[in-house]
Amino acid sequence: MKKITFNISPIPAVLFAIISVQSGAAIAKTLFPALGAAATASLRIGISALLLWLVYRPNLLKITSPQWKVVIPYGLSLGAMNLIFYLAIERIPIGLAVTLEFIGPLVVAVLGSKRILDYLWVLLAAAGIVLIAPWSDNGVDLLGVLFALLAGALWAAYIVLGGKISKIMKGGEAVAVGMLFATLLIVPFGILGNGFQNMTPNFLYLGIALALLSSAIPFTLEMQALGQLPARTFSILMSLEPAAASVCGLLFLQEYLTPNEIIAVICVVIASVGSTMTSKLKKRDSLVKKEI
Repeated sequence: MKKITFNISPIPAVLFAIISVQSGAAIAKTLFPALGAAATASLRIGISALLLWLVYRPNLLKITSPQWKVVIPYGLSLGAMNLIFYLAIERIPIGLAVTLEFIGPLVVAVLGSKRILDYLWVLLAAAGIVLIAPWSDNGVDLLGVLFALLAGALWAAYIVLGGKISKIMKGGEAVAVGMLFATLLIVPFGILGNGFQNMTPNFLYLGIALALLSSAIPFTLEMQALGQLPARTFSILMSLEPAAASVCGLLFLQEYLTPNEIIAVICVVIASVGSTMTSKLKKRDSLVKKEI
């Protein structure tokens, strides 16, 4: 079996990853009521780890000590992020959870900014996130909010660690090994939650599709992109997630966008395009300096 690689430019890779995750979310929604949050996360990450291991076949004996020091926390943050996010959407609306989770990537974007123009894209993305959030909804579960914020912090860690591991380890192998540790962290929670008692062959098939769309494909694409994009650019591009979720809601669930949500989509699209242009300009400037 040949190892699969994705030869896609970093910007399209991130966009394809977003589409893949949102498609997987539609499948997860059908599994969630029967299996519960922890078992659904375990099924998703566990199958993803198995598929990635079969494809990339990483040799654990060849992994160096510096690589272990990054890939282990990378995998643990990946697993914890998914589990805690599922626990969040078990208690609060998914739109609010995604919005709160995005505080993590935005913090990475702000801390990584060095030019005033970078802050403009961050502010636009932040404005879109604020507009799309259902702040007027009362009686929001506080524990769900805390889970979403914690998932955001773990997402920020995933971005930083993913950028580091992509510099010292092949992308596919890094994701495969990372998913192994994510599985070791999550599966015990799935077993303790007794969600696997309701497992059927149909749920298993849906779990395989969920693993491919929500984990194996997007995480591999993101790892490739993280190796070529600045962390702040990656973070702003990922801010398309709330907009993508809204569009998927319209297409698959007939959830129509409000005027505020339409403005939010415009804000995050402009921020994404702007960050992409800034990234290209920086690359062009660096090439000019090298030629000089």
